[in-house]
Amino acid sequence: MTSVAPQLIGCSPTHKSGRLWELCADQVWGDWLRYSRTQRSSSTVKSPTSPKAQITLPMRVFKLLGVETMILTNAAGGLNQDYKVGDVMIIKDHINMPGFAGSNPLVGPNDERFGLRFPCMSDAYDRELCQMAHDVAEELHFGDFVREGVYVVLGGPSFETIAECRMLHTLGADAVGMSTVHEVIVARHAGMRCFALSLISNRAVMDYDSQERANHEEVLETGKLRAKQLEKLVSTMVARLEHNNN
Repeated sequence: MTSVAPQLIGCSPTHKSGRLWELCADQVWGDWLRYSRTQRSSSTVKSPTSPKAQITLPMRVFKLLGVETMILTNAAGGLNQDYKVGDVMIIKDHINMPGFAGSNPLVGPNDERFGLRFPCMSDAYDRELCQMAHDVAEELHFGDFVREGVYVVLGGPSFETIAECRMLHTLGADAVGMSTVHEVIVARHAGMRCFALSLISNRAVMDYDSQERANHEEVLETGKLRAKQLEKLVSTMVARLEHNNN
């Protein structure tokens, strides 16, 4: 299994690791990036340096480094009324709501080095890895708080309205968040296996009479409470993957 230096994650031109970001971006985007540098004042330039292209850049860097499997985690609001704060949901599928409006990280010229123009997403989340997660969770006695469901992504940064939560639940979503899906789309486009977990950090407000309010402090606090168990679950899976690859 190929390991990746953590400083690559989240690099941006304004970060202190900006030079590293530039080098990685040049390797991935090549002529597109060089052209955009000379046309920064033009509003008509369509280059891959959009926000979604920037946040998904590490996926393509990982691919060039030889990474074969991506494990992603996020914090999400629980739409499924059976979920409790602190539950961990194995993502079996996703709904890309921004994609309904044409916002997809693969929009633009396709780079054949990474994948096909129209990649399949019916197997976005590797079923063998999902089953492994269930097995590991049972072995670690985490079965009482590990779930499996559908994750829906919205644009954020505002939390969802009650009407939005009700709609998303009706559509079949079990948890809602603002990340992960774009990275998975780009990783699957590049042929990498994907596995993702959502920590249910708060319950989505579905009732107009409720006094509950979604807030970021609750998200952070729940993350701290489950950190050790999530670390154990993921590290055990990684060790098993390494063993299977040897």
